[in-house]
Amino acid sequence: MSRAIPIVMDSGALSEAAQESVHADHDTSARSLPGPAPAWVKVGDTLISEAEIAREMQYHRGPNPHAVRAAAARALVVRELLRREIERLGIADQAQPEAGESHEEACIRLLLEREVTVPIPDEDACRRYFEQNRQRLHHPDRIRARHILLAAPPGDVHARARARELGETLIAELRQHPERFTELAMRHSACPSRDAGGELGWIERGDTTPEFERQLFMLKPGLAGLTVESRWGHHVVQVDAIERGEPLEYSEAASRIAAYLETQARQNAIHHYLRLLAERYPVSGLEDFDPS
Repeated sequence: MSRAIPIVMDSGALSEAAQESVHADHDTSARSLPGPAPAWVKVGDTLISEAEIAREMQYHRGPNPHAVRAAAARALVVRELLRREIERLGIADQAQPEAGESHEEACIRLLLEREVTVPIPDEDACRRYFEQNRQRLHHPDRIRARHILLAAPPGDVHARARARELGETLIAELRQHPERFTELAMRHSACPSRDAGGELGWIERGDTTPEFERQLFMLKPGLAGLTVESRWGHHVVQVDAIERGEPLEYSEAASRIAAYLETQARQNAIHHYLRLLAERYPVSGLEDFDPS
């Protein structure tokens, strides 16, 4: 079953072969249980069981299991709404997959192309957004930084604790002797940048590991008081300079604004369409999924 769906929420298999595969999977799961899995969510006359929700949860990551369960339930509801409408309109027989596209994705694309109208933002809307968001529209910020990577595998709790403790020791040492950063980087860092004293050069958003970058751009110039944790381990970070991007002129930002507003309009139109489908095929039980 393909997971690449061209809308913000997942949708499921639509072909008869895929449906038979899902039913076979359900039968196998049912044999391993003392009885059928409970089903609290319903779309029309179709029940969505807890077993289906549990399987779907693997595609929705997050720290809160209740929120993950709620997201999985919503995705299955959307899947069933779209499946029913595609069946009602006879789209499955008409959809022609494009390059790299599954039949499922082609069905959804064709359905949305036919049924969802997306307003194109005009010049006035773009200029209005520009005037209201000037402070957010600028050339990329960049940071020049050095670091010492104290490597530790993501799943090794003890190794990561040791890396953090070593990082805190190095930070304390560097507070007293900042001139030793190059020496300590060459001695302790697991990053190839150690040969350059930990020098990373100028970094813009998108240049590095996301979780490292997210924390890096929150720092002020100087030595970070705490280690920065990433999938690679713990980093001792020294920010040498920060350059804020120059404001964009409207001519520079216009295409970006238009693309953003069109994306927002598309998402709003899809959500509105899904609400209409939920009225056509009544949904019950979803309100009981409290992500809190």
